[in-house]
This record gives sequence, C-alpha cells and structure tokens, in this order.
Amino acid sequence: MILKILMISTEYPPMQGGVGRYCKKLVDSLRNEGMQVSVVCNEDGNGDYHGISPNNQDNSKVLLKIVKEVEPDVVHVQYEHGLYGIHLDPINPGKTRTNIESFYNDCAVPIITTFHSAYSFTQWMKLVVPLNNRKFGRLGTWIRMAYDYWTHLLNYESFNSLNREKIGFNRAGVVFSKYLANIIPGSTLIYHGAEPSTSPPMNRNEARKMFSLPERENIALAVGFMTATKGWDIIGKMKIPDGWKVVINTSRNHYGREKLKDRFENKGVINLNKGFLSDKDLSLLFYCADALVLPYKVTSGSGVMYDGLAHGLPFISSKLEFFKEFSDMKVGMMVNRNPIEFANSLRKLEMNYKQYKDAVLNLRKHLLWKEVAKKHILLYDSIINHASPPLLKN
Repeated sequence: MILKILMISTEYPPMQGGVGRYCKKLVDSLRNEGMQVSVVCNEDGNGDYHGISPNNQDNSKVLLKIVKEVEPDVVHVQYEHGLYGIHLDPINPGKTRTNIESFYNDCAVPIITTFHSAYSFTQWMKLVVPLNNRKFGRLGTWIRMAYDYWTHLLNYESFNSLNREKIGFNRAGVVFSKYLANIIPGSTLIYHGAEPSTSPPMNRNEARKMFSLPERENIALAVGFMTATKGWDIIGKMKIPDGWKVVINTSRNHYGREKLKDRFENKGVINLNKGFLSDKDLSLLFYCADALVLPYKVTSGSGVMYDGLAHGLPFISSKLEFFKEFSDMKVGMMVNRNPIEFANSLRKLEMNYKQYKDAVLNLRKHLLWKEVAKKHILLYDSIINHASPPLLKN
C-alpha cells in the first residue's frame, strides 16, 4: 500500500543542521520504499511546501492549510522545540508552548512525532550557557543567564509535558534510544539511520591524503556544530598520547547564535577548519578515523555517534545517560568528563580495539536506512489503522 505522508521539519537541506539532515535521509528512504512524501519546511529549505519558521506565530495555521490541501494519510513531525519557536514562560509554566501546539490540537489526521530533544533535570539545567551580550556587556550576559536559569528551573515539567502530550489516540512518537524512551513513555524506539555516503568504502590512507592527515598515527575524530554543550574545551586540555592525533572539524548550524573559540593550542590536535561538509566529504573524513571523541556536556542523542558507527568507528564519550545504552553494547566507552580520563581512554581503546570494532560492525547493520524506513512504515500503518504501535526490536 502506498501511503501519502506529509513530513514536517522547519530545518531541511540545504539548511545546515542535524534535524534537517536526518529528515532528508528518512524522506529519501521512504520514497525508495514507494511512499509518497511531501515536505514542509522553512523558505531556506528545498521542501515541497514552505511557510514555517521559529519566528512565525502562525505555524499552526500554515500547517493546517497544507494538510487540507495535501490530504495525507499521516503527518510526521520532526520535533525539535526551538525550530518551531519555543516560549518558556517566566511566570506561568502552564503557558509554555511552541508555535505548533494548536496544530496538534486541531489536526484530525494521525500524527507521528520524532522527538529530537528530551532531558533529565540535570542535563536540562546544563543547557543554560552564557551568550555574550554586545549591547550591555558582561552585566547583560549575567542578567540574561540568570533569567534563563530561572525559566529553565520553572519550566522543566512543562517542557516534558510538551513531549508527553504528543503520545495518545491518533498520535505516536519515535525516539532514537532507550534513554529517550524512558523520558517519553509510550514512544517507539527506532534507531537513527546511518550509512556511509561513499561506496565502496574509501581506503583509509587514501582518505587521509585527501585531508592532508598523517597516515601512520591513530586518529580520534571530533566533528560537528560548535556549541558550548559539545564540551570541546576538554580536547584543548588533553595530553594526547603518542601514536594518536585528535582531528577536529567544526561548523555552525543554520540557526546557531553561539560564537565560541575554535582554536586549540595543543600539538596533538589538528583543526581542519573546513566548516560544514557535504555528505560525501563528511563520509570521507569518517573513513580517516579510528575512533570518535564525544566529550559532550549535554545531549539527547548524537547523529555524529550514529554516523561514526556506520563507518565502523567506536566512540569515547562523557558519562551521559544517552551513551550508556551504547556503552553497554561495547561499541564505545564512557569516561568522566576531564582531559586526563579522555586521554587515558585512547590507550584503553587501542588495547581492546578489536573487541569494540567487532561490536560496532554487528550493530551498524541495524542502522541501514532501508530498515529504518520499513520500521516507520509499520508504525504509520499501525496508527492509520488505530492499532497499538508495533514493538520494534533493534
């Protein structure tokens, strides 16, 4: 049966961002399975319909109009709160909302929601980071930070409620990990898809030549958007062990506001400074590496981790709830977030590399986009037929 799917994601390529990149891969995979998919996104994206943005208070009206025109069998929302304009009320948490909440209330078509963000209380509060205030200087920065701290403290439950309210009759949710499944009860676990964008795989030394990287040393890769919560300050403080280099490549996403120092005064660190890479070039960079370094302060998930696994790379991460599930699978290791432990972990990984590598190769077959698309189609069928969401095992 060919389903008519309306995919909603404010962020969509060529816009730079993990949500948009994930959405494009999923859309392509669903189309490859014969599904009819239309995409709604921001004017800067290459979707079929436009009109939504973080600043548009009429997002819901725009979406309801498009639903009426398209008449889809199912609507699928890529739900990253900030991409739809989240407002954390500083007085009444009951008024906390995004600009698409009324769409959920008024849309009669079944809705699937993929949740890209959910947090434990500790990680939620760590999202408060100082952003430089050009107008009022340091005082303005601290006043803003105090305001953000208060609104986060007040709105933790209301933020979680925005997620939980999207599960129920005629509604279902998708999450990428058991960690998120525990925070959002009733959601369905479908791992984030990931595959190399170059085929056949590039020889490691050939890939390294393309980036002018050393051929004889082990490489731990840190790649992604430069934000305070990525915790890359640890890398600059690491004493990189002999035989290893840490290679960094940073970029900014479409809506990014943070301006952070991207220079690393560390002889063991190579900063490529190539900015946002195409899928093909990013895949080539993964083929250069032996492992990933993920010293995050906060995360709900990591597309970089999944991409690394797809290229056969084990990871070293901070001790965060999201990574525990995968550390338990022995596809990576978690360490305390300090430079000494991250440096020592490179040695530990090297000593047990085959064990981690074998586990990665076993897991990555579950990340194929074809399999991810099929699991989504099962979920679409179940909600259209008003059945319980299928129990999907990965």
